[in-house]
Amino acid sequence: MDWQEQIEAAGQRVAGHVRQTPVLTLEVPGVGPVELKMEQMQHSGSFKARGAFNALLSGPVPASGVVAASGGNHGAAVAFAAARLGLPATIYVPQIAGPAKIALIRSQGADCVVVPGFYADAAALAAAHAARTGAMQVHPYDAPATVAGQGSLMREWESQGLAADTVLIAVGGGGLIAGALAWLGGRRKVVAVEPELAPTLNRALQEGPQAKVEVGGIAANALGASQIGAICYGLAKGSVTSVLVDEAAITAAQQLLWGSLRQLVEPAGAVALAALTSGRYRPAKGERVAVLVCGANIAPDPFA
Repeated sequence: MDWQEQIEAAGQRVAGHVRQTPVLTLEVPGVGPVELKMEQMQHSGSFKARGAFNALLSGPVPASGVVAASGGNHGAAVAFAAARLGLPATIYVPQIAGPAKIALIRSQGADCVVVPGFYADAAALAAAHAARTGAMQVHPYDAPATVAGQGSLMREWESQGLAADTVLIAVGGGGLIAGALAWLGGRRKVVAVEPELAPTLNRALQEGPQAKVEVGGIAANALGASQIGAICYGLAKGSVTSVLVDEAAITAAQQLLWGSLRQLVEPAGAVALAALTSGRYRPAKGERVAVLVCGANIAPDPFA
């Protein structure tokens, strides 16, 4: 697959449907100035809107609409995109998605079905729904249209003048980092950052693509995939530096974003920054680093 061509097409396809999110600079103690891509300001509060719109605009959608399984952010993005395009949507989410994300999905007009358990439980029911109704299933991370849509983020960032040698990106199922790797094609170093309690890609890089992990912790409702996507694994193997961060580091990164920039982000949105603030990733002398801030759907909703 020609990923550059696919991502270029996705970028043009979603233009007018997604926001061009801003780039800011944050002074990180012990590191210096760090460029931040503020994708938590995207429609529905995360980068996921890019993949959702690209998937829904890539071909005909059946009259039965679309269905997705999600830890929360993907579901909100699919619901948002479907509403904008006049399509019915059904979203299956696990209980750990939490009230704020469930309310966000429902506010977009989607039928939101809350499932006991974790993402895998929601995914099984979404697949059954698709088989039963003929609805188009929108995968959160392991489908070419989703990955190409997320890759449009890195395409946009470079068009804004990204100057970094190294980009730090949080990983759940791997759609976001897969899109970045596909677009960059090795032109910049990419650091994959995950919570210690959800080390999905890290484990796969050690044990192989079939590795499964138990997921938990404060970022599990966004970075809760138990197995890495095949597309991500193929692109990441031998291409990324993998770093794990603990719960305290994630919280501290959230607090830095609030204290310095007055940006309120969810734990998953601060995971990549946590690698720098905690020292789990230490840039070499002169190495220019950038961080992708990816989600704002904090729970509980501070304005609920």
